[in-house]
Amino acid sequence: MRILLAAAGSYGDVAPYTGLGVRLREAGHDVTLATQESFAALVRCAGLAFRPLPADTSAGGGAGKRQLMRTAAAFVRELGAGLVDAVEPGTDVLLLSTTTAPLGWQVAEAMDVPALGVYLQPTHPTREFAPVVSGGRSLGGLGNRAMGRFSLRMADRVYADAVADLRARLSLPPAAQGAVRRRREAVGWPVLHGFSPAVVPRPADWRAGLDVVGNWWPHHDPDTALPAPVEDFLRAGPPPVFIGFGSMAAGDGERLSEIAVAALRRAGLRGVLQEGRAGLMGHGDDILTVDEAPHALLFPRMAAVVHHAGAGTTAAGLRAGAPAVPVPVMADQPFWAARLAALGAATTPVPFKELTAERLAEQLGRAVREDSYKEAAGSVSRRIRAEDGAGHVLKAVGNLG
Repeated sequence: MRILLAAAGSYGDVAPYTGLGVRLREAGHDVTLATQESFAALVRCAGLAFRPLPADTSAGGGAGKRQLMRTAAAFVRELGAGLVDAVEPGTDVLLLSTTTAPLGWQVAEAMDVPALGVYLQPTHPTREFAPVVSGGRSLGGLGNRAMGRFSLRMADRVYADAVADLRARLSLPPAAQGAVRRRREAVGWPVLHGFSPAVVPRPADWRAGLDVVGNWWPHHDPDTALPAPVEDFLRAGPPPVFIGFGSMAAGDGERLSEIAVAALRRAGLRGVLQEGRAGLMGHGDDILTVDEAPHALLFPRMAAVVHHAGAGTTAAGLRAGAPAVPVPVMADQPFWAARLAALGAATTPVPFKELTAERLAEQLGRAVREDSYKEAAGSVSRRIRAEDGAGHVLKAVGNLG
C-alpha cells in the first residue's frame, strides 16, 4: 500500500512517526511522512519519503487565550493548504496525527481514501480524566466529560476557517467542522493511540474503535552510538542527571541554566544539560552540555531525568526506567506530569513558572536517593518494553487492504 503519514508540531509531535513509518516500510508498504521542512532530515534519515507541510510552529503566539487561538487557527489554515498538496494520486491510506486529523478528514472524503487516526494524546471525552489541555486536574466524572466536549468545540473553532477553505478547494459541499467531526464519530472511525496503557489505560466509556496500543518510538540507526565526549563524561563518575526542556522555553536559557547548575551542585549531583530551544548551557567537570543525543541511548545511563513532560520525553524516560522530575510548561504537559507522579515514577511536578534552584535540588535529591521512584519507573519500563504499538498499526492498515 501507498501510505501517507501526516504529522505536525514540535519535534515530539513528529519524531515518533519516523519509527512507525520504518515499521510499515519494513512490512512492504510505500511510506511517505508529510511534516514541516525543519524535519526533512529526520524523515530522510529514517529512509522514508518526505513531503513538506508549510506550517511554522516557531512563531510566537503572544499572551492570552484569544491570541493563542488566533495563532493556532493561522497555523492549521496554512497546514491544511499544504496537506492537500502532500497527498499524491494513488495514495491508499492516510494516517493522521492529532493535529492533522481534522484537516485530513476533508482530504479523505474528497479522494475517497480510508483514514486512520494515529494520536499521541487522548482527545475523546471520558469520565475518567479531564481533557489533556485542561491542566491534568480531574473535575469528577460528569465534569470531565463536559469539559471534554467543550474542548472539542474549542478545537472545532480553531479549525473552522481551515476546514472551510479545504472543502471549497476540494469541491466538497460546505459543512461546519463540528458537523464533520460528529459524522466521523457516528461511523466509529478508528483511532489508535500511541501511548502505553500502563500509563493511560483505555477509558471504559470510550466507544468501539478507540484503542490504546503502546508507543511508537523515534527511529535511530541501530549502529548509532553516543558521541565520544558523552561517553567519556558518563564513565568519569556516577550516573548524572539529565536536564532538558526540548522545544520549550525559548529565550529563557540563561535563567534556566543558572537554576539547573545551581540545583545540581546543591544536590551534589553531576548533570547532562541538553541545549534545546531554551539554549541550556553549563560548564565544569561535573556538567556536560549536549546538543542532540537519542534519548533511547542517553536516558538509560541517567540517575534521573528533569524534563518538560512532553508526551515523547515522558515515554522515553519511562522506557529507560529513569525516575523523573517533571517541570511542565504548557498544553498537555501537566497531564503527563501528573500521570508520572501517579505512577510513582516521578516526584511531585514543579510548574515551570515556579521553578527555583532550591526546589529543583530538593526534588532531585528525592528522585535519585529514594528507591521507590526507580522501582516504580522500572516496573512501568518492563511493561512498556513488552508492548508493540507499531504492530497494532500495521495490523489495522492490513485490515484495510
